[in-house]
Amino acid sequence: MKKTTVLILSAVCVIAVIGMILSLALTGGDPGQAEFVPPEFESAAEKGTPSVTDKSWTQIYKDGMGFSAHVCGNVIIENNSADIFFTNDSGNDVWLRLRILDEKNRVIAETGIIKPGEYIRTVEFTSVPRAGAKIVLKIMAYEPETYYSAGSVTLNTTVK
Repeated sequence: MKKTTVLILSAVCVIAVIGMILSLALTGGDPGQAEFVPPEFESAAEKGTPSVTDKSWTQIYKDGMGFSAHVCGNVIIENNSADIFFTNDSGNDVWLRLRILDEKNRVIAETGIIKPGEYIRTVEFTSVPRAGAKIVLKIMAYEPETYYSAGSVTLNTTVK
């Protein structure tokens, strides 16, 4: 009886291992991992540097970062959008993208990718936070062509 049980369990283990090997071979890796879909480029991107009078339009840069950007930290939402003048500084070698997160870390607005020397004036919100709500502006950098991460930086602010 013990010998039969051991043989049956051994056969089940061998079949399970063969199944996992076939699954990995046929899917090309982790079966639970979704295929990477690169973010799209921003269709509203403009070339150059915007002319901004808002004093909250500031350079985002810390020592050691491989890029710099400009954005308005004074977020005033009107009709589900805000002028943020998100700018990928012309001296950069990376593509940038901006996400705006609410207090629960949910994406409530985002841009497509912009190249060095481009900017986006306005961002549309999918969910509009109330005045005074805390939000996070998250800037993500990508290496051109490969979309590998080149770092990210966040700016905490509130809705005006």
